[in-house]
Formats: sequence, C-alpha cells, structure tokens
Amino acid sequence: MKKVGKTLIIAFRDSKEVNVVLDGWFLWFILFWVVILVSLMGIGGFFMFRKFLKSLPKADGKSDLDWQNHFLDQTIHLWDDESKALLAELTAPVPELFRQVAKEKIAGKIGEIALQERAAHISQDLIIRGYIQATPKRDHKFLRKKLDQMQIDIAPYEHLF
Repeated sequence: MKKVGKTLIIAFRDSKEVNVVLDGWFLWFILFWVVILVSLMGIGGFFMFRKFLKSLPKADGKSDLDWQNHFLDQTIHLWDDESKALLAELTAPVPELFRQVAKEKIAGKIGEIALQERAAHISQDLIIRGYIQATPKRDHKFLRKKLDQMQIDIAPYEHLF
C-alpha cells in the first residue's frame, strides 16, 4: 500500500493495482462515519458489558438478574393495582428507554424486602423503602421531589437516604 499524491494505491498479491481516491468531501464523509460508528459501538459495548457482568453467577450460583427474577416471581401475587400504579408514578421521571429495566430492578428489591419481612401485600411503605435501596444516591433527589408532590411524608425514610 502506498500513497501517490492524493490517490491511495492498494496492491494485491497478483500485482494488480486498484486506485482509490480519498479526496475532498468524500474523505471527510468517510472519516465522519468512522468516528460515529466507533463511538456508537463503544457506547453500546459499554452497556452490553454492564449487562453481561450482572448476568455472571456469584458465589451462590445465581446472578444478580437471577435473584431479581426470583424475587419478582415469588412476590408477583402480592402486587395490587394501587401498588403497581405507585411504582409506575415513581419511575415516571426515568427516560422511557430505561423505565422498564428500572421498574424491574426496583420491583425486585421491593420483593426481596417483602419476602424478608413476610409481608401480606406490597404496601406504600415497602415501595418507598425498596425504591430508595434499589436506586443510586444521585436519583434520591428526584424521589424526594416526587414524594413531596404526592404529599407523602419522607421523615420515616430519612435514615435510608
């Protein structure tokens, strides 16, 4: 492969040469798409790798996702329409693309707490405690604002924040 002027010459094994002109706007178009594609693949790969790490089994033989699904399956009968509506309202600020995943993660944590406490049904208290424990600290300010809008007292949950 050698470059002659503004023409890139690619030599094949049988010594045939192919001239490829990477000049002007076409060069910039190709470079633009290379940067865009590499960036998008990097971003997608990052999120795929995070999902892969969550699906790896821990010392007990189950992954975080396995435990989340276990808690959801064990407590699905405890959820009534009001508790589902409250969870949907609390996760409304989450972007729609990630909302279902967030609901499943939060519902899994709520289910874990409900099983530990042997709850008869999923209450508002369980939902708020599970939401606080399942979400990162940076999201707690949104929860506080939402609970204020819903006129729910957050004093009993201050120790969890």
